[in-house]
Amino acid sequence: MIEHKWFQGHKILEVRPKGKFTAEDFHQLASQVDPVIREQGRIQGLLIDAQDFAGWENFVAMITHFRFVHDHQRHIQRIAVVSDNPVLSFMPHLVCHFISAEVRPFTLSEKKQALEWLENPG
Repeated sequence: MIEHKWFQGHKILEVRPKGKFTAEDFHQLASQVDPVIREQGRIQGLLIDAQDFAGWENFVAMITHFRFVHDHQRHIQRIAVVSDNPVLSFMPHLVCHFISAEVRPFTLSEKKQALEWLENPG
């Protein structure tokens, strides 16, 4: 399951995985995100609260996740990854080579700063 909530009138989206990702999670998330992208052209910021990230239910879920990222990343200006997991905190340094959004890691205690960074794209 992926919990989500919008800030600043659909300019910033916070997502928070709960349990292992399923393929259906990304179909449901797309049904919330795609209309906003069609209306606004992009999302200013994405905050990924990864404190409960538990991986994927199966290979299909992982591929669906990667396809979702591929299809949506060009419509997002900035991505903040919030986690104390050292592997996930390194992830932004890897993905910045494959996506157009500016990506930055934050610790759980820096979640407020992450949201502020997304709110002020510079």
